[in-house]
Amino acid sequence: MKQIEQWKSGFKDGIPICLGYFAVSFTFGIKAGIVGLTVFQTVLISVTNVTSAGQFAGIDMIAYGASYMEMALAQLVLNIRYCLMSCSLSQKLESNLFPVHRFFIAYGVTDEIFGVTICHDGKLNPYYSYGVMSSAVPGWIFGTFFGIVFGNIMPVSVLNALGIAIYAMFIAIIIPKAKESKSVRLVVLGAMVCSMAFYTLPIIKQVSAGFRTIIITVLIAGIAAWLCPINEENTNER
Repeated sequence: MKQIEQWKSGFKDGIPICLGYFAVSFTFGIKAGIVGLTVFQTVLISVTNVTSAGQFAGIDMIAYGASYMEMALAQLVLNIRYCLMSCSLSQKLESNLFPVHRFFIAYGVTDEIFGVTICHDGKLNPYYSYGVMSSAVPGWIFGTFFGIVFGNIMPVSVLNALGIAIYAMFIAIIIPKAKESKSVRLVVLGAMVCSMAFYTLPIIKQVSAGFRTIIITVLIAGIAAWLCPINEENTNER
């Protein structure tokens, strides 16, 4: 009974995530259709990845004809944060928990699901995580499916409008944080300058889109960490 109650609690907490996932993945489905992927290929990507930034970057790199090596390195850089999240989340699990539970929990480690589960009081029951994933992940998968299906029949003008939805979402996330944090402002401005340089300067504009993403991400994140380090004492206090 305790496991059922934990699952129900997690399922309820995952509903808002489901709604957000549906909206974003709908745009992903549309974009994948524009690139030329089939419904099966697109849905399979969402089922096996469940990562917005990684999937959108992957679609862009497919469109640019990037190599497998570029795509692998880009995904490593973009998604390496999930390793840190998993390490943090593992501290909330019982030490004698069966490895199979850890495996299935790891599948659902996304920014939003991590945020909900890490804030859960006390030790994390795996069935709570399963509940969150049971409502959140289908939102991502079905949003992708409906995005690519309806993207094939929608007018071009509507598709163009919906195609910028992901960028609007990123802006909505970045601007409030940039107002509050100097380090975030530094990262945003630095990324803009570097991106412009890669598109305009004669020599480096020959670098492929995949390696541009990798270089800019590592370079700007490294500079920001050097110039605006996080005070470990303050972090521990929070």
